[in-house]
Amino acid sequence: MKRHVLTAVTALVAGLLVAPATAQADTGTGAGVAGRPPAPQQVISPTPYQGWNTYFGLGGAFSEESVREVADALVSRGLAKAGYDIVWLDGGWQDPEPRTAAGDLQADRTRFPNGLKPLVDYIHSKGLKAGIYTDAGPYIPGRCGLGSHGYYQRDADQFAAWKFDAVKVDFLCGIAANLDPKTVYTEFAQALRNNASHRPIIFNLCNPVTSPDWGNYPEEQQSTFTWSYAPAIAQSWRTYTDVGFVGDIKFKDVLRNYDANARHPEAAGPGHFNDPDYLGPEMGMTDEEFRTQMTLWSVAAAPLVIGSDVRKLSQTSVDILTDPDVVAIDQDAAGVQAVRVGPAGTTETWVKRLADGDRAVVLLNRGDSSKTLTTKASSAGLSGDRFTLKNAWTDQVTESAGTISAAVPAHGAALFRVGPARGKPGLPHVVAGLPQVTQVGGDPVPDGAAPVVAGGDEARVEVAVRNDATRPVFSPQVTLTAPTGWTVRELGKAPNLLDSGHAATFTFAVTLPASASAGNAALTATTSYDAIGNGRLQQTTASPVVVAPVPPDGEAVLSHHTWISATSGWMSPTVDASVGGWSPISMLGTVYPTGLGVASPSTVRYYVGDQCSRLTATVGLDDAVRNVGPEGATSTFQVVGDGRVLFDSGVLTRDDVRQIDVDLTGVRMLDLVVGDAGDGGYNDRADWAGLNVSC
Repeated sequence: MKRHVLTAVTALVAGLLVAPATAQADTGTGAGVAGRPPAPQQVISPTPYQGWNTYFGLGGAFSEESVREVADALVSRGLAKAGYDIVWLDGGWQDPEPRTAAGDLQADRTRFPNGLKPLVDYIHSKGLKAGIYTDAGPYIPGRCGLGSHGYYQRDADQFAAWKFDAVKVDFLCGIAANLDPKTVYTEFAQALRNNASHRPIIFNLCNPVTSPDWGNYPEEQQSTFTWSYAPAIAQSWRTYTDVGFVGDIKFKDVLRNYDANARHPEAAGPGHFNDPDYLGPEMGMTDEEFRTQMTLWSVAAAPLVIGSDVRKLSQTSVDILTDPDVVAIDQDAAGVQAVRVGPAGTTETWVKRLADGDRAVVLLNRGDSSKTLTTKASSAGLSGDRFTLKNAWTDQVTESAGTISAAVPAHGAALFRVGPARGKPGLPHVVAGLPQVTQVGGDPVPDGAAPVVAGGDEARVEVAVRNDATRPVFSPQVTLTAPTGWTVRELGKAPNLLDSGHAATFTFAVTLPASASAGNAALTATTSYDAIGNGRLQQTTASPVVVAPVPPDGEAVLSHHTWISATSGWMSPTVDASVGGWSPISMLGTVYPTGLGVASPSTVRYYVGDQCSRLTATVGLDDAVRNVGPEGATSTFQVVGDGRVLFDSGVLTRDDVRQIDVDLTGVRMLDLVVGDAGDGGYNDRADWAGLNVSC
């Protein structure tokens, strides 16, 4: 059963945007335990909790020393002051023999020689809270690392006695034992509420089981069903599978988890929140992509838990994590989760109603090229003719006549706090667009595609400027600068004024020298204009552009050539080995010395520059899938030249291979695309073997 985020025309969105917030207390099960009265209803964390977790950054081999160092870093780097105050031990804290002879849980005796209590005391001494991990299922050696099934009250009492403030309860052992998550999680919640120390403990219900990512499971056992029962028993609940792997979080999976998390905004409210998983700075995303994750998590009213090793984070990442306006939107007292306004697509608008009646508005760009995005204040549930827009990331405050717009880079998101304007007119909301490559060599760049140029190319570059203020601005001008050696020529003339509600496009011809160095470059636009009462104002925007490497020459192994970009469903595309690099490329028992190993979905892009005539390869599923299990391992393969499909394999299983022999005459940009065949990417280890070109 699929459930989608509702649009603004529905009653749900109208309610979430307009209706007053109503706090809901967490409800416990009515029964107590033997000799102990039932615990009272509690709202332990009225706003989403914040903290740090060991899993993605430290894996399972963390120690008392490393956790103490992270606690110190949370304080010294200002993260604790910004609210990140839970130090959470994930799986791996337990001993290889998880229980004593008496049945009590015990920590690893080598890495925690004094047990966990001294560590918890140290965390508390820093003004922080402590979190711990277990599983709702029974411990099954070889299949999961720790289980509390059969010991719920004993373990809840133990965690409380150690003075933990939060517990994450996984379902790896639970699914291995084929348990019903609603039943066992409700039992665990009751035990936690009735702990012998009467200690309030945050309950993070963490069922990551998701089909088809994990195989085929009944809906009732999956993470996507948890919303239906978790609000009554937990402070948060996971809404999809893990957002990444240890040390590896990709932007596409951030978007996937956000979309799944957005299916049931009505389930969230003060004290109980949907949980799309952890924040992942510097684990595979660019700073722009991580800023987008932080934006989306904040409007989702999601728990803000850092997955990275905070001891090693750059100051840029710390600044993103601690931005006060962004954190305040996440921590808003209304506890409302954002909903999408308008259609889903490459560009989207998301709106979150705030406790004071303002709206947090996100303009999201999922695509690979910059865009100027717009929405209306009326679409966000606001009325009036003047509005104040505070950019949460830049702190700039402007005034609009009702249009909310921003120039949003690829994989970026603009975040505004929008409310009615009062008093004298404010700074006009003028959007200086990002430089956008629209043509290369006279050929249009496909909408949403990342711009790629090469030595000797002439590119058409446009900068759109729009005025959303209540009054006109005068003498708008744009200057464009490019790397040394490139030439820039302005096309057309600037208008005398830009009236309210109007836009103008400034166009340039940019020519690269034949010797232009391959790699990343930037185009920078400086936009200036006169505003009544504010003098001459100026904005600077910049866009990246990729300069392609020299195309292959002669008979070449394409996998040894530098790609333009490369994605893989998990891990990274691997040259001359199966994805992950653990084994050579092998299909149906034949080993191939060269090629690419990827996981679906995947796109690997090469620049061949109209210099190549032929591509040959063998494609299929790697023999490594047979070491994983019988599930999954279905993929599709396509060769795409300049947006045109040159080869399509159809659906391949682990017992199929296909030979490719494609004419590349006239092709400038070559994409090797692997799909998941419609059943998810589980066990889809795909190979492009013997990938050779004639150029």
